[in-house]
Amino acid sequence: MIITKLKGGIGNQMFQYAAGKALAEHHGVEMKLDISDFQFYTNRWFSLNHFNINAEIATDEDISKFIGKNKSKSLMILRERLGRLLPLKRRKIYYEPHFHYDNKFFNLPAHIYINGYWQSDKYFNNIKSSILKEFSFKEPLEGLNKELSEKILSCKSVSIHIRRGDYVSNRLTYFTHGVCGIEYYINAINSIAKQVDEPHFFVFSDEPEWTMQNIKSAYPTTYISHNLKQNDFEDMRLLSLCRHHIIANSSFSWWGAWLCNNQNKIVIAPKKWFNEYKADTKDLYPEDWIIL
Repeated sequence: MIITKLKGGIGNQMFQYAAGKALAEHHGVEMKLDISDFQFYTNRWFSLNHFNINAEIATDEDISKFIGKNKSKSLMILRERLGRLLPLKRRKIYYEPHFHYDNKFFNLPAHIYINGYWQSDKYFNNIKSSILKEFSFKEPLEGLNKELSEKILSCKSVSIHIRRGDYVSNRLTYFTHGVCGIEYYINAINSIAKQVDEPHFFVFSDEPEWTMQNIKSAYPTTYISHNLKQNDFEDMRLLSLCRHHIIANSSFSWWGAWLCNNQNKIVIAPKKWFNEYKADTKDLYPEDWIIL
């Protein structure tokens, strides 16, 4: 059995799920999800229940078989560090060793607890069709979201995602991630306009008022402002329906673009994914995405 630790927002959870699923399928075993951290969050929640995922929630008993009954973070880290002295096949806990693709991942044993972000499609491209199926949305489109989906599908739609929220308000988060500057969006809009005739931009953000004041273009633009907090999955669904994408340094819009089924989609992503945090992001971007 593979137990995958879930943490962070919907985009992070999707990376964690997809990587864990790929490892479980590689070994032909069941995957379960550890969602215990969400009881301590104030602005994050388990979001994968909106998708047609095929995994159970791990019980305390399931988790204790790998990490023991004492779940303190410091003790888990100690156990993992001691586990590094063991051969890979004998480990019970595995922490992601670095940001880029871990080429040891599929050498992990069939019964292990994994904790990381796993932000690369290299972990799950070999089961892409399964991931696309499981990340289809359960709930039918209704109301304004249905109207917007019809509008998106009827034009040469281009999503623009602006991630602000805690990227701006939380000093540590800003130090780590930073935000994409307006210049990036201007350049991306101009790049799209050279490749797409009559584009219609759909702007998504956790601070819609800021985007209305600061993100302008000479082309038709629709600002989407009603799917906030626990309805953020609706924004991801609408975003994924757009034909082309300008994403932020955010796993949220990464997944919106990745889920898009347009075979000729143009995806523009920021070269600078982090602010001060030093990480090798070479495996973050699919090969056909444009990096600005």
